[in-house]
Amino acid sequence: MSPSVEEVVEDVKTHGVNGSINGKTNRKVDSLLPPSSATRQPLSVGRGGMQKGKITKYQPFPQVDLPDRQWPSRVITAPPIWCSVDLRDGNQALAIPMSVEEKLEMFQTLVQIGFKEIEIGFPSASQIEFDFCRRLIEEDLVPDDVTIQVLVQAREELIRRSFEALQGARRAVMHMYNSTNPAQRRIVFGLDKPDIKAIAVNGAKLVKELVATQSDTEWVFEYTPESFVLTELDFSLEVCEAVVDVWQPTVKNKIILNLPTTVESATPNVHADQIEWFCRHLRNRDTALVSLHTHNDRGTGVAATELALMAGADRVEGTLFGNGERTGNVDIVTLALNLYTQGVDPKLDFSNLEEIKEVYERCTRLEVPIRHPYAGELVFTAFSGSHQDAINKGFAQQDPAPGALWQVPYLPMDPKDIGRNYQAIIRINSQSGKGGVAYVMESEYGYQLPKAMRKEFGKIINDLADAKGEEISNEEILRTFEQEYLHRTTPIQLETFHTETNAAAGDGKEVECIARLIMNGEPKEIRAVGNGPINAFVLALKNNGVAQFDLLSYAEHSLSRGAEAKAVAYIEIKTPNGKHYFGAAIDTNIELASIKAVLSALNRALQPSH
Repeated sequence: MSPSVEEVVEDVKTHGVNGSINGKTNRKVDSLLPPSSATRQPLSVGRGGMQKGKITKYQPFPQVDLPDRQWPSRVITAPPIWCSVDLRDGNQALAIPMSVEEKLEMFQTLVQIGFKEIEIGFPSASQIEFDFCRRLIEEDLVPDDVTIQVLVQAREELIRRSFEALQGARRAVMHMYNSTNPAQRRIVFGLDKPDIKAIAVNGAKLVKELVATQSDTEWVFEYTPESFVLTELDFSLEVCEAVVDVWQPTVKNKIILNLPTTVESATPNVHADQIEWFCRHLRNRDTALVSLHTHNDRGTGVAATELALMAGADRVEGTLFGNGERTGNVDIVTLALNLYTQGVDPKLDFSNLEEIKEVYERCTRLEVPIRHPYAGELVFTAFSGSHQDAINKGFAQQDPAPGALWQVPYLPMDPKDIGRNYQAIIRINSQSGKGGVAYVMESEYGYQLPKAMRKEFGKIINDLADAKGEEISNEEILRTFEQEYLHRTTPIQLETFHTETNAAAGDGKEVECIARLIMNGEPKEIRAVGNGPINAFVLALKNNGVAQFDLLSYAEHSLSRGAEAKAVAYIEIKTPNGKHYFGAAIDTNIELASIKAVLSALNRALQPSH
């Protein structure tokens, strides 16, 4: 018999979610996993399936009558008021909710990021939530500039319990809600509009009454008509204004009217129209903060929130990395960093985003997707050769001055700003090009490959990636470079080399080189006179019948600093059959490095591996 859901949940709580404990397989968890590819059945259409042709099961979301809408021409120039709901909505959506200690760590992380409003839970719903709230207050763990917020349904016993949980708080938001949309009214409650409005009004009256009994706390009242986007706009406004009439907010003590996209059901522009319509029609707009609480059912939660801010909203409730019910709440990390890349200070600090991600993943037992904006492992990574080349050139031309305008192609922001490492920007696979390989060689190891050499070595790495069928690590790139160029000692190896400078005709000088080689295991001494060490060595190789080739280019640069600094030399040669080969070598003596580079290129020509 298969285990019940309750048994599996309890087993996961005890043993973790990886299906094992102390090396033993957790059979209950394994029984719920999909079958292996060897036993998995072919895909088949289940009962029903998608409609074809004319779709009658679903209908377009109704548009808002707002022909003179203003939001499309507006620009966001300042951040909203941020409220994290990670400890409420985010925690509720976890298969294994956070413990009190994990909630505390998450709370402290949110404070460090810069959140000034944090919804800490639903204390009337469970003892753990209540205890966490009390711990924050009794142990004085809430900074003076941070306001805690609790969620409560518009029911008397829950409201009273929430006030107990907040006893002694310096400043708190009492966030009350009730469902207002037609489907909830009909299916869940069986109530008409007047009854729904009465629930909200009576709840607001009780909140106001209890606020008077706890005068040591600075109170803020927040009201949410749940499923606002699915509720008739005029009815949402009617209920909210009825609550406003009870609370009697002022410009200095505003009410928060939270208008949630509880289930995202329309395109982002429709949500913006709803918010602009509401803001236009709300009485005494200056006494209210219009708040957004966007979910991501259509995958456009961030866009819907941004457009709604353009439409007049003041505040955003969301979670780190978009954790939440179904497809999640709106992702505040993405929202905030989107603002940042538009030149707006979001007032949230994600300079250490990797550390924040680590806390989030440990406390929630979730993983940030590798393609997640800004935080994903691969978002500052380029596999395409043309992208790599553009990024490489962008870095070369980027103004290094602090605060200089960021202008690197394909990178919408400087990864350093959020604690990301440049090491991961270029990754190499069979789709990569010379630009990416060159970037790795320079940024990671200091080799500034000549332009023509980048093409040659890039092809070598591409061939390697094709053969392996997987990504090539930076270490593999360096190892291949060393094997291909620096360690080329056959069929010709340099044993000794020295030069003597002689006066030449006119004002010039001549250099005589004497080199001792090992060729195919046999010693051979060669010598010649030229206008420099490299020229003399090339002539010695030719004149002594070692090899015929033309020297095409030479480059060098230092690899390190100090008395023991090493230099690298790059040589390009052309063989009689018209083929070009590069060689490279390093030495503390730049003259020796260049001579070894000549032999590196020659050995590659005489014994090519590609």
